Amino acid sequence: MRRVEVMDTTLRDGEQTTGVSFNDSEKLAMAQMLLDEIRVNRIEVASARVSEGEFRAVRKITRWAEQKGYLDRVEILSFVDGTLSLDWVVEAGAKVINLLTKGSLKHLEGQLRKTPDEHFADIDNVLKEAEKRGITVNVYLEDWSNGMLHSPEYVFQIIDHLSKVNVKRIMLPDTLGILNPDQTYEFCHSIVTRYPGVHFDFHAHNDYDLATANVMASVKAGVHGLHTTVNGLGERAGNVPLSSVIGVLNDHMKIENTLVESKLSRLSKMVELFSGLRIPANKPLTGEFVFTQCCGVHADGDNKGNLYFNELLPERFGRMRRYALGKTSGKASIKKNLEELGISLSPEDVDKVTRRVIELGDKKETVTTEDLPYIISDVLKGETAGQDIYLINYHLSATRGMKPVASVKVCIDNQVHDETSAGDGQYDAFSKAMWKIYKRLKRPRPVLVDYIVTIPPGGKTDALVETSVTWDYQGMEYKTRGQDTDQTEAAIKATMKMLNIIAKQELKKKPEMAPGGNG
Repeated sequence: MRRVEVMDTTLRDGEQTTGVSFNDSEKLAMAQMLLDEIRVNRIEVASARVSEGEFRAVRKITRWAEQKGYLDRVEILSFVDGTLSLDWVVEAGAKVINLLTKGSLKHLEGQLRKTPDEHFADIDNVLKEAEKRGITVNVYLEDWSNGMLHSPEYVFQIIDHLSKVNVKRIMLPDTLGILNPDQTYEFCHSIVTRYPGVHFDFHAHNDYDLATANVMASVKAGVHGLHTTVNGLGERAGNVPLSSVIGVLNDHMKIENTLVESKLSRLSKMVELFSGLRIPANKPLTGEFVFTQCCGVHADGDNKGNLYFNELLPERFGRMRRYALGKTSGKASIKKNLEELGISLSPEDVDKVTRRVIELGDKKETVTTEDLPYIISDVLKGETAGQDIYLINYHLSATRGMKPVASVKVCIDNQVHDETSAGDGQYDAFSKAMWKIYKRLKRPRPVLVDYIVTIPPGGKTDALVETSVTWDYQGMEYKTRGQDTDQTEAAIKATMKMLNIIAKQELKKKPEMAPGGNG
């Protein structure tokens, strides 16, 4: 089978996303996961001479990579600037540069104000110096797509030159994201066939939402490598997402690669955290809703033979299939969620719960699997589910210049407990007070993974807000929500929901007392 290389540039081109900046520890963590767990072939981690922070990050990465034997897979964007970039790269401990040259006559004449021969001479000087220092050189043809559209003679002229000198790879960027798949195929095919002994990479941007389609076209045309970013980070509309490339190569093109699918979701979440940019809920492969069926007809079809499954099975990517609850839910969706919670209801009670879920959906209220026990309790008048843990009262205080303090009184298994704690915020203080009680009682508790506050568009200061908290409990992910005019109180409601879910799960684990045994 043909194999395609993948070079991920999240740490360099992805950091050019507006408002995104990674520190040295974050860059090292992402580099380690990309090379060690996702197993991309190469990573581009920085631009030379940008900042002291960038230098520290590269130094950390190269030291780690050298110990692991990965140093030839760590690349630095460098410039045609004599020895300045090379000096920086050598001091940072790197061994591979991606040299930024001009791939269109417009950029060459408009930005550098040089002739092709002058530019080629400058490139040759960098190549000679790199060879002296043992540096491997790949070359970017910046604005290559515009070059192919408006000055193809110049593009072939520079590739003619580069194909005869000491360059390992020539990289073809659609710098401004202007190509469509037909153009991508035509341009890549003409170059690959004209220079059969040269390794070419394709670098896609997503300005027309065609980056993934263009990647497919470039692979069909015969390119040898692809550039990606995690979550599609990058200039303007971003680069082609690593997740999309994995799906296309494995399922549609059957192209051999080294990428490990099962680690993708964890990497995506890591980059979401470090970048501060949320993954859209409907983003292919990595979004929250991707493996969630909403329509009740779909849930029914899955019950009758997985009729609404496709090749993108969530388990491939470390995810689980979910069945959303809302106004399009049917009994099949409700049953799927009840099975997940281990709750059994009669057909009549399932009907009642289904009607209530649909009513809530009509009111635009969000319903999660974790909300079901409370809906059941309300619909069935407390016959099936109640609260084992509930707040009697709590007091939150915040004083300027001092840490917020929370005092909590809570009933757990008919016993009243109280505690006070300070925290970095009012919710943090509340949580620490609760966890003190839990530690004293030796009860298991969840770990907070994510915390999102949603305010309705155009909402006023007295409008209801929704606080959504994602938890990890014994390796399983849960999400609970609370609504209130105050976001902290909404978060407290979400927390109490989660604690009751855990309480019910722990109760089920306890073995029934043997007949005649001692309690």
